[in-house]
Amino acid sequence: MASVFVSSRVLVDGKFVAASIFVSENGKITDIQAGIVKPSANLTYYDHSDKTLLPGLVDSHVHLNEPGRTEWEGFETGTKAAASGGVTTVIDMPLNAIPPTTTVGNLHAKLDAAVSQAWVDVGFWGGVIPGNDKDLVPLVDTGVRGFKCFMIESGVDEFPAVEPMHITKAMDVLKEQPSVLMFHAEMLPPEGEAKVTDSAQPIAYSSFLCSRPDSYETTAIETIVDLAQKCDKKDTLKLHIVHISSADTLPILEHAQNELGINLTAETCFHYLAFASENIPDKGTHYKCCPPIRTKANQDALWAALQAGILQTVVSDHSPCTPALKDLEVGDFFKSWGGVSGLGLGLSILWTEASKRGIGLDKVSEWTSRNTARHAGLLGRKGEIAIGYDADFVVFDPEKEFIVTEQKIHFKNKISPYKGLTLKGLVEKTYLRGNCIYTVEDGVGGKPNGKLILEKRTA
Repeated sequence: MASVFVSSRVLVDGKFVAASIFVSENGKITDIQAGIVKPSANLTYYDHSDKTLLPGLVDSHVHLNEPGRTEWEGFETGTKAAASGGVTTVIDMPLNAIPPTTTVGNLHAKLDAAVSQAWVDVGFWGGVIPGNDKDLVPLVDTGVRGFKCFMIESGVDEFPAVEPMHITKAMDVLKEQPSVLMFHAEMLPPEGEAKVTDSAQPIAYSSFLCSRPDSYETTAIETIVDLAQKCDKKDTLKLHIVHISSADTLPILEHAQNELGINLTAETCFHYLAFASENIPDKGTHYKCCPPIRTKANQDALWAALQAGILQTVVSDHSPCTPALKDLEVGDFFKSWGGVSGLGLGLSILWTEASKRGIGLDKVSEWTSRNTARHAGLLGRKGEIAIGYDADFVVFDPEKEFIVTEQKIHFKNKISPYKGLTLKGLVEKTYLRGNCIYTVEDGVGGKPNGKLILEKRTA
C-alpha cells in the first residue's frame, strides 16, 4: 500500500517546513504537499509531526572489509551500524577487503560476499594501484562510483601506493568517464620522512602527530594539482581529496577550485571535527588515524572551510580492526592500526559540535546527505527529500541527548573514541525506501533489504 509521512519539520529544498510526503509502494517519493494531511483509508499513515524528518545520510567513505578481513567488519554488522544512525546508503572503499576492488573479478568476489547481508543500500569505489589502468573502464562499466588511490603506503600489502606516473595514467583513462578519482593525500615531502624527536615516546600521541606532519598532506595535494593542470580535461575530470585533516591544505584547495579551474572537491571526517590533539591521552590508540587528528586551532579552520564551501562533505571514514590490532594494552601509536570507528554515530556527533557553533541542521544534512550523494553520483535518487527520490528518511530528535555505550554501538568491534561521550541529537527511526529498518527501542529489524548499487554512473 502507498503511504504518507507527515511532520511539522521536514527538510525540503534546504528549509524546514511542515509537509506531507507521499510514497509509492516501490519506495519512491511521488508527491510533497505543504502542511500535514489527515489520515486516509487508502494510505498507510506515519505521523512524525513532533520530530524532525531528514533525508537518509549517504556515508561515502566506509571500510566494510569483507571478504578477507570480515573479523574487522562485514556487510551485516557494518550496514546495521549504518542503519542505526540514519545512514541509508554507504559507499564501500576498495580496501581493506581481500581481494581489493581493483578488477572486475575482485568486485564480483565482494558482491558475492554482500548478497543478502545489506541492511542499507551499498555502492562501491574501485581502486587505482600500479599496473591496473586497463581495469578502470571495465570497473566503471560494471558500476563502481569512482576510484581511490594512496600516495603513501596504505598499511596493507595488497593495495600499494601509486607514483605520479600512475596518477597521470589514471587521469588520462578517466578524463572522459562518468567517474571520480580520489586520493589519500599524504606524501613524503622532497626532504624525506619527518623524524620523531629523540625524546619521543611511542605511547605519546604527540610523538605520532609529529611523525605525520601537515607537510605530508600539502605535498600530496600540490602534486595532485600540478598533475591535474597538465590534463587536457582538467575542468571536467572529477578529482576528490578524502579525509582532509590539515588546515594548511585549505589555501591550496581554494586556489585550485577558484583560480585554476580544476574540478576538485574534498571531504573531512567526524573525528577531525570532534576531537583535538591536545585532549588525546597517552596510549589512546583508539584515536589513531592517518592523517592524524590535529590541534583545536586546526579543527576550527576545518569548520570554517566547510562553511565557506572549500570542503563539501563530512564522512565517517569508518576504518575498524580487531582489538589486538589497536594495541590498547601497550598503547604504542606506531604499532597500532590506524583508523577511527564511528559508523552510525556521525549525525549525532556532527550535530553536537555544529550546534555549539550556531550551525543549523540544514547545513549538517547538506554535508552528509546531499553533497555526499552528489559526490557518489547518486543525486537524483539519494540525499534529498524530493519527488522521484528514494523515500529514505531519518526521524531525528535534535534536543535529546544520549551517552555512547556499547549498546549504542552496532559495528562489530566496539572500539571507538566516541565511547562514553554524551552526544546531542538522537536518531529515533530510519526508513529505507519507505520501510522502517531501525527504531531506537528495538534496533535494526525485519530482514536485510538493502540494494547493491551497480548502475553505471551518469555524472
